[in-house]
This record gives sequence, structure tokens and C-alpha cells, in this order.
Amino acid sequence: MATLLYRLGRGALRRRRLVVALWLVVLVVAGLAAATLRGPTASNFTMPGTESQRALDLLAEQFPAASGATGTIAVKAPADVQLASPQGQAVVQELVKQASTLPGVVGAVDPFQVGAVSPDGRYALVQVQFATGADEVTDAQRTAYEEVGASAEAQGWQVAPGGEVLGGEPEIGSTEALGVLVAAIVLIITFGSLVAAGMTMLNALIGVGAGMAGLFALSSVVELTSTAPILALMLGLAVGIDYSLFITSRHRQNLLDGLSPEEAVGRAVGTAGSAVVFAGATVVIALAGLAVVDIPFLTVMGLAAAGTVTVAVLVAITLQPALLGFAGRRVLPRRLRPVAADGTGDSAPDATERTLAETAPNEDRSGFGFRWARLVTRFRVPVILVGLLGLGLLALPTPDMRLALPDASTAAVGSPARVSSDLTTEGFGPGFTGRLAVVVAGDTPQATSAAVPQVTALLQRTENVLAVAPPQLSPDGRTALLGVVPKTGPTDEATETLVHEIRDSVGGIRGADVLLTGATAIGIDVSEKLSDALPIYLLLVVGLSVLLLMLVFRSLLVPVKAALGFLLTVAATFGITVAVFQQGHLADLVGLDTPAPLISFLPILLIGILFGLAMDYEVFLVSRMREDFVHGESARQATISGMGHGARVVTAAALIMISVFGGFVFLEDPVIKSMGFALAVGVAIDAFVVRMTIVPAVMSLLGDRAWWLPRWLSRALPNVDIEGEGLRTHLTDRTPTRV
Repeated sequence: MATLLYRLGRGALRRRRLVVALWLVVLVVAGLAAATLRGPTASNFTMPGTESQRALDLLAEQFPAASGATGTIAVKAPADVQLASPQGQAVVQELVKQASTLPGVVGAVDPFQVGAVSPDGRYALVQVQFATGADEVTDAQRTAYEEVGASAEAQGWQVAPGGEVLGGEPEIGSTEALGVLVAAIVLIITFGSLVAAGMTMLNALIGVGAGMAGLFALSSVVELTSTAPILALMLGLAVGIDYSLFITSRHRQNLLDGLSPEEAVGRAVGTAGSAVVFAGATVVIALAGLAVVDIPFLTVMGLAAAGTVTVAVLVAITLQPALLGFAGRRVLPRRLRPVAADGTGDSAPDATERTLAETAPNEDRSGFGFRWARLVTRFRVPVILVGLLGLGLLALPTPDMRLALPDASTAAVGSPARVSSDLTTEGFGPGFTGRLAVVVAGDTPQATSAAVPQVTALLQRTENVLAVAPPQLSPDGRTALLGVVPKTGPTDEATETLVHEIRDSVGGIRGADVLLTGATAIGIDVSEKLSDALPIYLLLVVGLSVLLLMLVFRSLLVPVKAALGFLLTVAATFGITVAVFQQGHLADLVGLDTPAPLISFLPILLIGILFGLAMDYEVFLVSRMREDFVHGESARQATISGMGHGARVVTAAALIMISVFGGFVFLEDPVIKSMGFALAVGVAIDAFVVRMTIVPAVMSLLGDRAWWLPRWLSRALPNVDIEGEGLRTHLTDRTPTRV
């Protein structure tokens, strides 16, 4: 593979104008397609096969008037007014009338008719039924709904429209640009050249722009959840900058070795590019592997992010060499350009002796990476023990992790959904923000009529049920819908227990199908299915990491060590995220208003993404260790050499990823905030604690045993040539291009 990429890099540089033109055409065409074909994103999380989803499908078929999105308008009278007074009734009736005549609304329910008035007579809930699902409600309809009650508010009333109809797409604001700005600063410091930093950033932005445009163009035929594009943007931007950084760094070193720009680019793409392709492939495989859990919205999220990563890899190995060709030696700081041009620096030995940046005898090994590696390998046992103990302590909150879909009670303070939720809780209790719906469907109207009283009686006797609303019947009388109000909130453990108790109690009704649904029940079903899939997916990812690294490093112990390090990263990341977002420790630092269970798909998504990134850093550090070990250095010296050469680049790459992911922490949406935080923390732990501290200590402890592989297994495994051995042989048979 390295030889193929070497030729690709040189070809891209030679035809750089054509390559740049082709990518610009791709960017423009994808942008036009996105502008004309972009479809709406979905804010709901469907889960085929679950009881709650079957109930929704049944309603859509037999009771379509009750299958659309619902809204709840919370009303609070002024301190000196009672809702039962003539003034109060007049205001409420006007609100019901306004809501009933809104575009897209089937009808609104008078709270006096259904008893949706608080015991103190100051709060009421107006139920609003829309004709379509929440994702089909237009912005104009949603805006009109939010403006209901403006005249009442002018009279001192509190009117807060809420409900699932307010769910919308998270907005990307200026705060994420802070992460990109920090990444640019890191690139400038790392390269010491505005040209190199700017070119790397431009390359990544073109890649993420093309990837995102293509994703939005496909949204007209593929249903995207509202978080899928943001995840794709977050990951595509981070890996795009990192992959370009790796290739540019190797290219600069090759220039300092005295190679011509064309030869330097070719070798950079052949070596660092091989690692980029491998790292990108692991991320893509892990994200695409989300399909094995058979959850449609998660599959789409994984494939969307995998698509942007694929584009980032293609851009890095084609467009980046072309841009480097335009830059020439300007990618180097001014003080180093004469050294590269003359080929007289200490880092310019004969290419046959140092074909792929092998360690020269007179090479400067006094940098921080070398000093850190010597320190870690000298005190390897204490370093390992302290690292394991520290990560173990960080992982302590992990067993307490709870998963749920977000509800209005965790929305940003001051948002319409949060205001409505808080007002409802204030007047009626938390259960009214997470009402359940029981669907009773019989073959005949008589069967349904006979089953409804039995179901109602069972529901009223169930512990933790606050109230059961009168049934709503479909026009043909075969389907009934009963509202159930729990005593506890939608993400409370007691509510989850109640859902299972209701299903157990009404499952034996004869003559009718009885199904429990509603946003709360859907969230519980989604969380449970994801929790069940998590161990399977984790086992798949760990097994995949062992297999892939065995191919790369021709070793048994190195892959096992890498997999164990990945598990440490995941456990510690989960622990910190639970402590902040679920338990509320230091929540103010991330701008979190209300601690709550983690979003259901965060753990499984985090495992997939961190797996790819962990393998990325593992390859860049350990491949150099193996390279030097194979060429005669001792295991300890090879470990020090690998760390010394890779520490600067891996540090810069990790800081860039942390900056990009961290930029999303400043969004108001708690889901995106938690995703950005978890990814930033995970990258920091994996890069600085696991890969750059524990890994060299363990490698030093293992010594030569780290590279042992049974002969029969070595013969059975294909040679993927990530380290460029084939390229090394190819280059030694030809005269290198010198300046």
C-alpha cells in the first residue's frame, strides 16, 4: 500500500492544478446539490420492533387523528386571579380558540372539560393535536404555535407553549469557531509557518465542506436525525485537520532530509499517508459497524460520520500533496529553507542510509519527546501503576451511568420548551411532562369497548400512576387511546419501572391488543435496546482492534496492550462524563443547566469514534518503534525513538481534536454539549495518559517480547505494509531525487 500511495502522492503533485480543480468542482457541485435537494432532519428517534413503535404504527393506521405531534400549552393565572373566575375562563377559552385555528392543528382540548386544572385553580394545560408528525410541522406552523397567548401575556398571564412539536434542529453558532481558531494556533506553533498551517487548515475545510454538502444533498432521500450532521461536522473537521497535519509534518521532515518537493511529497504520502488510510479505515469501520446493532437512526448517524471521514482521507492523500506542490519549501520556517535547499543540514544523510527518515547517528535527541520517553521508560513500573490507579479512579462513576432520551426538563434554561416544562412541573408535578399513552385496539368496536374498562381499572391500581384520562375513540370505535400520568418525571427510574409494570399488567387482556407508547415510553425502549447492544458492539470493536493491529505490527502483545488501553480510555471517559452531566459535578464549567441521564446513544457512539482515534495515535507512535526495532535498535531505544519522533505530532493532533470537539461544548443543546465534552475528554485521556505515557512504559517493560508472533501466524497474516517496507525496498533500487 505504501508504494501505491507514494506514486499517488507524486502524481497529485505533478498534476496539482488538475487535482485542485477537480476538488473545487466536487465542492461546488455538492454545494449546489445540498442547496437544492436538502431535506428536513428528524428530531424523533424511532425504534422498529419495540412496543412503543408498534403502538405508533397502529395509531397511524387506525387512528390517524391521534398519531400526529402533540403540543401542551401551560397557562398560569396572575396571583389575584382564579381560572374558574369569569375573567379566567374567558382567557382560557380564547387560548383554546386560538390554538384550534392554528395552521396544521386538528384541535385543542378545553382544560375544564378534561380536568386539566391544578388543585389551586391557577394552572391549566391546553392539549393541542397536530395533523402531522413533529418532523413534518413547518417552521411557520411552529412559530404560530409559539406565539399563542401573546394577548394574555400582556395582561399578566404566563402562557408557555411546549410539547414534542417544539423539537427542532440544533443550531451551529459562532462558539464552534473558537475550536477551529485554537486548532489554527496549534498548527502555527507546531509548524512555525503560516503557509503550512494555513494550507493544512484549508485542506481540512475543503474536505469537511465537500463531505457535509454531500450529506445534506442525500438528506432528501435518507432521514437524518438532527444530531447526525453535527456529529459528521465535528468528526470530519477534527480528523481532516489531523490527517493533513500528519502528512505535512512528514513532508517537511523529508524536505529537511534534502529531498526535492516531489520526492518529499511522495514519501510523505507513502508513509504518513499509509497510517492516515489505516486510521481513517478504522474510524469508518467502527462507525459503519453501528449498523450491527440494528437501530436505524444510529446506523444513519454512523454512516453519515463515516462518509465525512472517508472524504477527509481522500482529501488528505490527494488534495494535500497538490497544495504542498504549490507551496514548495515555503511550508518550512524561513530559517530552515536554506538548509532544505542546500541539503547540508544534520538531518540530510544519504537517502540510501535513511530512506524513510530513519534515525541518523548525529540526530538531536534532546527534545521533549525524547526526554519524556526516557523518564517514562526509566520509571516504567511506577508510571504504569499510577496511570492505572488514576484512570481507575476516574472510572468510578461509570457503573452509575443511566441512559435516556432528552426531554424538555433538560433543555436550555429560557428556551420555550424548558419554560413550558418548568411551568407544568410547578403547577401539576413532574409526571405531567412525561405522560404515557395506552393504545387499546380490538377487532370490533364491542371488543374495544369491553377491554377499555378493564385496562382503566388495571392502570388506576398500578403504583406510581397519578391519573388516567378518559379514553378517546377512533371514528370506527375499534381503537381507544388512554392518557396515563405518572407521579414521577420522564427520566426518573421510578417511571421506567412503571412502564414495565403497566406492560406486565395489561398484557393479559383478552379480545384486544394493549400497547404502551408516548415519548417517555419510546425513550425507555430506545435506551434499553441501546444498553443491550453496547456489550456486543464493544466486543466487536475490541476484537477488531486486536485483529487490525496484529496485521500492522506483526505482534500478539502489542494489539492486546492497545485494546486494554482503549478500554481504560473508554471507562475513564464514561466516568468523567457521568460525574459532570449526570451527577452535576463542575457542571457550571461546561454551562450545563440541569444534570440528567446521558443521551442513550452517547456510549455506543463514543466507543466507535474513540476506537478509531485511539488506533490513529497507536499507529503513529508504535509504528516508528517497530521500524527502529526492526533496523537494529534495542527494544528500549526503539521505544524512546518512536516516542521522540512522534510526540510532537501526536501532541499537536490531540490538541487540535480536543479544541474542535471542545468548541461544541459551548452549544446550548445538552446532547451536542455532552458529545463534544465526552469526545474531547476521551481524546485527551487516550493521547496523553494512555498512548504517550502508559504505552511506552509497557513497551519498555515487555522488551523484545512485545514483537513476538508465532511463525505460523506470521505466514497466515497478509502483509499490509503500513510501515512502508515495500516502499523502502523500492527506493533502495533507484537513485533518489536530490537537490
